[in-house]
Amino acid sequence: MYCPKCKAEYREGFSNCADCGADLVNGQPPESEDALHYVEMVEVFSTYNPGDIAFIKSVLDGEEIHYYFQGENTNMLVATGAYARLLVQEDQVERAREILQELEFLEK
Repeated sequence: MYCPKCKAEYREGFSNCADCGADLVNGQPPESEDALHYVEMVEVFSTYNPGDIAFIKSVLDGEEIHYYFQGENTNMLVATGAYARLLVQEDQVERAREILQELEFLEK
């Protein structure tokens, strides 16, 4: 059971929402459009150069590629530098690789 107004869930035995007083309905609340979903990310590139990271981020943002640079700030903490891994949403990997090849970060 759940409240159709505030989406609070209740166990059996309740008939009104404790927060807003609305009548409860049976079932589960509908999934919100804002709900978080697991997305598979795939590594497509790595670098320790902060300039490369900034440039690649600006290009991928412009192409609306969903990405994450894992460890991009770690190289500032390690004297010898550390690699940042470019992870791209699984369904956008091919396009991201094409872009990186055009920019000559990856071989064709």
